Amino acid sequence: MRAATTFLATMTFVLAACGSQQSGTIEGDDGETGEYTIDTATGEATATIETEDGTATLRSGSNVPVDLPAGFTVYPGANVVSNTVVRQAGGSGNLLTMQSGDSPEKLAEFYKSQAESAGVKIEMEMATNGAQIIGGQSDDGLTFSIMASPTEDGTTAQLTVGKDLS
Repeated sequence: MRAATTFLATMTFVLAACGSQQSGTIEGDDGETGEYTIDTATGEATATIETEDGTATLRSGSNVPVDLPAGFTVYPGANVVSNTVVRQAGGSGNLLTMQSGDSPEKLAEFYKSQAESAGVKIEMEMATNGAQIIGGQSDDGLTFSIMASPTEDGTTAQLTVGKDLS
């Protein structure tokens, strides 16, 4: 799961830099190749890679439906800027970017509470330059992190939640 997730995460950044190209093939550092497509009308990107564990997929964009693991929700009143979903037989993951008029502290506390209720043991908490960063994992393979940073209009937050089923 980790290798495909890393490859697909790398593809997300590559896709953002692809310009006008709408589809193609890219190769990772380990020689695995993947196919990608960008819908120029919506900006949504999709990618697929074949691994020894099976097919891994990525879907990313501002209109990708949000389907977080049980116990996690979009912050009340937040605007979803982007949602990236990675799926593979060995697990799945979400990277949700959102904006809110509330403070980084409020968003971080909201997601810390959801994570703890989902069985996540908080392993890291950090506050720096107004940003709040919290992360941890559960005994059953659920990983979680939130990074909430202040902006002129409130907060930009990136929520990462994944489940390793291997």
